[in-house]
Amino acid sequence: MSTKVTITINDLERAIGPEGGGFIFLDGLAMAPLLKATGPLSDWTTFADSWSRLQFDTYMADGGRYRKRRYAVYEATPDSALTRAPHQPHYQTLDYNPLNGGVARWFEPVEASIGAGITMTAILKFCHHLFRRFDERASWHIEVHQFRIEARVGEQGRPTPEGLHRDGVDFVLVLLVARQNIASGVTTIHALDGQALGHFTLTHAFDAAILDDARVAHGVTPVEPLDPSVPAYRDVLVVTFKKTAAGTETGK
Repeated sequence: MSTKVTITINDLERAIGPEGGGFIFLDGLAMAPLLKATGPLSDWTTFADSWSRLQFDTYMADGGRYRKRRYAVYEATPDSALTRAPHQPHYQTLDYNPLNGGVARWFEPVEASIGAGITMTAILKFCHHLFRRFDERASWHIEVHQFRIEARVGEQGRPTPEGLHRDGVDFVLVLLVARQNIASGVTTIHALDGQALGHFTLTHAFDAAILDDARVAHGVTPVEPLDPSVPAYRDVLVVTFKKTAAGTETGK
């Protein structure tokens, strides 16, 4: 008889901290209770449904029409106060994103009701509760990305079109919201010297990866439709945390 293993916040700290490898994969059965410990997820259905209202990413240098997204910025103080910042462009240097970086990219904002909703609040509180363990005195610049990667016949969906990369932040959470009618989408983790450290596939809602962005790079293989006659997509929420400094621009 198998025994269910309970993952604690201490386990996460060890996995992504200096004692561990800088990343951890959590299946949804382990991740959901951790989120619920910081707040209810009672509006999850409404939260997940909002991915159907994302807008096309018009900054794709590869000309692709497979990515939709919305974006928001938050700030967190050492006393755990979380506030949404005024809407602003998303910027990433070419060093971190040689495909789409180097320009200020204005995306449609995360809808106000979703950004202030119960589920989003629980996710942000969970992240802050975990990441502040590495510096309790830090304030944080937080970026939230809703992504839908669509796959069609003749056009793969590319979750990370820039390839294996780092985001230029301190910590990253990738949370699967939904996955429909797609094959592949394997997440790979590499050390900074290129050594492969692990791979996994986010398959079910709440499956998640948490990364120390300074120590590991990540990428996701392209996705294709299983049944060409049915819509195929991969919905994820990406949350990045970076310690704030005057004039710093961060992003994915």
